[in-house]
Amino acid sequence: MATDRSTWKKRERKIAGMFGATRTPLSGGASGHTRSDSLHPRLFIEAKLRVKHSAVTLYDSTAELAKLEDKTPVVALTEKGRKGFWILVHSSDLQKVASEVVEEPQIESDLLN
Repeated sequence: MATDRSTWKKRERKIAGMFGATRTPLSGGASGHTRSDSLHPRLFIEAKLRVKHSAVTLYDSTAELAKLEDKTPVVALTEKGRKGFWILVHSSDLQKVASEVVEEPQIESDLLN
């Protein structure tokens, strides 16, 4: 079943608003502004509404374990042969998690190799 256009547009508005931006009008590059889903001056935001995302399924199982220890769930995704990593947190935990980031992580050099 198809998703109503207003549903994903509302999600794009909400996500853009979280970063102090507005949703890009029209669709993709047709706006003439940007291919980003927002008009943020520094962030390129891509919002995807799906029935299910595999990364979110992993997050959900991690969140169950974190809850048992009264901790905030954070999923770090890495790919073999690529430097760095991606962080998946729930939007309601973003500021809390960001406040835990240290300037120079002890393991950063290991993760870049």
